[in-house]
Amino acid sequence: MEDHLKGYKEKSKELLSRAEITVGDTVTIKTYDKEITGILMPRYESADKNHIVIKLKNGYNIGLRTDKIQSITKIVDSFQQSSTGYKIHDSIKNNDKKAHPKIALLGTGGTIASKVDYRTGGVTPALSASEIYASVPELANYAYVEPEVVLKEYSENLNPAHWTIIANKIKEKVTSGEYQGILVPHGTDTMHYTAAALSFALQNLPIPVVLVGAQRSSDRPSSDAALNLIGATIFALKSQLTGVFVCMHASLADDLVACHLGTRVRKNHTSKRDAFESIDGMPIALIRGETVELQLQQAGQKLKKRDNNTDGFVVRPNFDRRVVLLKYYPGFNPKLIAYALESDCRAIILEGTGLGHVGKECFPQIRKAVESGILVFMTSQCIWGRTRMTVYETGRDLLDIGVISLSDMMAETATVKAMWALANSKDVKSAAKLMQENIANEISMSIPIS
Repeated sequence: MEDHLKGYKEKSKELLSRAEITVGDTVTIKTYDKEITGILMPRYESADKNHIVIKLKNGYNIGLRTDKIQSITKIVDSFQQSSTGYKIHDSIKNNDKKAHPKIALLGTGGTIASKVDYRTGGVTPALSASEIYASVPELANYAYVEPEVVLKEYSENLNPAHWTIIANKIKEKVTSGEYQGILVPHGTDTMHYTAAALSFALQNLPIPVVLVGAQRSSDRPSSDAALNLIGATIFALKSQLTGVFVCMHASLADDLVACHLGTRVRKNHTSKRDAFESIDGMPIALIRGETVELQLQQAGQKLKKRDNNTDGFVVRPNFDRRVVLLKYYPGFNPKLIAYALESDCRAIILEGTGLGHVGKECFPQIRKAVESGILVFMTSQCIWGRTRMTVYETGRDLLDIGVISLSDMMAETATVKAMWALANSKDVKSAAKLMQENIANEISMSIPIS
């Protein structure tokens, strides 16, 4: 019993133990003036001894003083206990595989797969793919979701080797022919990097692959995990589009989810629920309730329609991490370029100012890098717009040195693409050519759906 009453002590613990109630039980509590039904939540170890915490049906938590409680009763119903302390409804257990399309859910970690550590108050990776499914039972209304844990990492710990693991697991699911779509719950901090990596690694996908995250952990009352997961599922089933996408809140309210192209999306706020935005274009779709509102004309991207045919599906999952991303700023030390040259770097992505500029004191080191066979690419540190290096003298001089402009490709996407291009080219020249090709809508071309 002790392990199942985290954070409770003395009066509150005695009350719950006497009623044989544990964290995660659905209970009804009667006070002097009201009756409340909800789920008993754990508490921080440093919390006081006079309150218990209940999660209401609307998702919000309330605290109740023990001296105000007249009775507390465990409800006996059709719910069963999950390992997370939450309840799994029978609709999940009895979900008919034949009645719903099949979706693969590949857990990787991050906030969407986390919960509050009620000992420290911090957020820890704790929920498995199965537990994500259990905590959002509404998913059972739309699809038979088959969960599998691929990784258990915060996204800041992911690297190109992890992208390869995820890509190969997706290949396994796609080639089985069993699934209508694939969901990849992922931490938000580097989700746009992984989305770009998968966009290049998984070509001619016959079904959609949708990365989805949460800005707030699944057990918080203000979590965005449920709406994002449901929106991603609805998009995967109803959009009739294939490719790699990111689905996240489109506003601060809980009524709209935006679906972004995997190579055109960026996290632009540290904590807001609508932190993700499409860059130099609109989201591909908005999910409002159960309706998918496509915005292809506004997005101006070329997308492939779903065909469930794996004949043309190609997986190139390898990445060469010998790529450096350098952001230019006034006072930038050109020796950083020299250091990249000395550290076995094969490509440099410069995040220049405006239309694609860096100070002239960097020119000698850039020239040395190019002459040494290192690819040097230019992107802009401006969020919107594209590089145009022919407008000013500085840009033209950089072009003459051998710097390659990448138009409106995002710096993060360019970094990932360079890793992929180097690993999938026979030499530097062919890698440079591949970088200038529009592989996965990483360059805005304003071409309609085919």
